[in-house]
Amino acid sequence: MSRENTTDPELALASQLLEAITASWKSQVLYVAAELRIADLLANGPRASSELAAMTGTHPPSLRRLLRGLAAIGVCSETDADVFGVTPLGALLATDAPLSLRSWTLWWGTSLRDSWGSLLYSVRTGSSARRMLTGMEGFDHLANDPEQAATFNRALVELTRLVTSAVLDCCDFAGVRRVADVGGGHGEMLMAVLNKHPSVSGMLFDLPHAVECARQRFAEAGLLARCEFLAGDFFEHVPAGADVYLLKSVIHDWDDAKGRILLQNCRRAAGKNGRVLVVEQILPDKVEQRAMHQSLMRSDLSMLVAHGAGERTQAEMLALVQSAGLRVTRVLPTRSTFSVIEAVAG
Repeated sequence: MSRENTTDPELALASQLLEAITASWKSQVLYVAAELRIADLLANGPRASSELAAMTGTHPPSLRRLLRGLAAIGVCSETDADVFGVTPLGALLATDAPLSLRSWTLWWGTSLRDSWGSLLYSVRTGSSARRMLTGMEGFDHLANDPEQAATFNRALVELTRLVTSAVLDCCDFAGVRRVADVGGGHGEMLMAVLNKHPSVSGMLFDLPHAVECARQRFAEAGLLARCEFLAGDFFEHVPAGADVYLLKSVIHDWDDAKGRILLQNCRRAAGKNGRVLVVEQILPDKVEQRAMHQSLMRSDLSMLVAHGAGERTQAEMLALVQSAGLRVTRVLPTRSTFSVIEAVAG
């Protein structure tokens, strides 16, 4: 098609596609801003770019260009010649912001960036790009990298914090004495349960690198005495002794075979009178061009490149839960992209 025959609607579509093609520039700009703690440095007011460069040990003209890029996407504001402030949006990159997303930005800009770079490999094979790149499966790569493990677990805290109230508003903990958070990382969801239900005690079960940091967080929140911290491999066993077994964003990390083993272990731990609550994002049967569906498919493809796994439709999730010998009693949609699948021993 010649340029002379191109219509305005076609040009608009080309511009739309170009924006999508080059969208990764935004995540990398945000990653660098998070790494340099730009939002923290601007928390008390605007600063000159040269001052920020001195504070961050960066090349002044190049940092100014980064700041102008951040201004273009609404994270910073250029308040005067070479003077920059942080916007309410950008303030969410601050380390101590109530809804901080700094650790998730760091995780996306490093580990997930590398995995996404090999999406073609995962699409061709159905296998984890991370495993291909690192030679390690699941979360094994975190065992000997405390810094990355801490970033990952803080990132999960940040994402979980966004949906805790929506999830807990749907869950019934009447008569519950003890809740086990299986694969709960630093325990953000379990902390929310304990804060909302003062009579409930908790059990956090995850890998050692997650459990030790969780213990410190619970101590700082005044919840240490109400929670037991156990480290182990949930594919080998899940500790008994809780009335409710909570798995939030755990099943989507694994294929059906491993997901089934994990759910079977939770069923055995829960016994005849316990419940299993599976909290996961549910894929639509038909994808449409909507912001929520884009979020869901981004997560689904992230699970593909990271673990060779993925999100599931409601039918797929129910089939998996039932294949583990559990009987689904309720499916509770939330006001977020997550649903709660409640199940008991079949």
